Amino acid sequence: MDDLAGFLRTRRSRVDPAAAGIPTDSRRRVAGLRREEVAHLSGVSVDYYVRLEQGRATQPSEQVLDALAGVLGLDGTEREHLGRLARQRRRRAKAPGGRVRPELLRVLDLVTGAPALIMDHRLDVLAGNRLAGLLFGRPIPGLNIARHVLLEEAERGLYAEWEMCTLDVVGHLRLAAGQYPEDPRLASLIGELAMGSERFRRLWARADVRARTHGRRSYRHPLVGLLELHQENFALPDESSMELLVLSAAPGSPAEDGLRLLGRLDAEAGGGHPSVDAPPRDSTDGAVGDRGHRRPS
Repeated sequence: MDDLAGFLRTRRSRVDPAAAGIPTDSRRRVAGLRREEVAHLSGVSVDYYVRLEQGRATQPSEQVLDALAGVLGLDGTEREHLGRLARQRRRRAKAPGGRVRPELLRVLDLVTGAPALIMDHRLDVLAGNRLAGLLFGRPIPGLNIARHVLLEEAERGLYAEWEMCTLDVVGHLRLAAGQYPEDPRLASLIGELAMGSERFRRLWARADVRARTHGRRSYRHPLVGLLELHQENFALPDESSMELLVLSAAPGSPAEDGLRLLGRLDAEAGGGHPSVDAPPRDSTDGAVGDRGHRRPS
């Protein structure tokens, strides 16, 4: 399916005709707006809009995209996604590599009271500090948040608001697929999730897009219980697809006590997550600096 065509179809199916000023009756069988209604409201010919939805139209102008975005009620993230899909016919962005600079690894070591990690557009965790490894209960190398949420933790309950997490994960991957349509590792991950998760298949068909953003995140840790944390995202300069994520607890909160207890339990157990760095991978795509994927210390 043409990504632009599919996105347009799913967006017009969401629009309430009455809210768009179109009279409706009981005989209406189409969910949302019809093609000719979108064309009329956006000021383009029906033939041109039909060709857009069939993936046969030439590069649409910015004016046409703005008009379509207004008619379809797109938010800021969806508007950017629409423009990116339209531009794919001219230029496809090359997927960035995953090399994390050693200086960034030092920054992770400085964050001692909160889980912190570096993640790319595929939701691969490229590096993490000690508390990140303890929170997720597994070594950081090889951790992919989408796979973890949808395939590994759906029944185990680490994510206290699992359904909301799946919306965020699938929406982000939709956004990344539009930005890097020729990334084979991303395509492989999407295929794996589609094969293994019915929830993923249903959400992917909706074509919703979501940008990663700050906000509350709830985890139900098997050792210390509920952790109500705040996620803050920091885009990394010169690293177009990477972000630093820090999961902090409010001062004096039960979550702060829980993180402190989690760190103590690990120390008292002899440090089940030793500070050992894995050797660099053969491929530079996905390698982490000169030190490889950093294990939580």
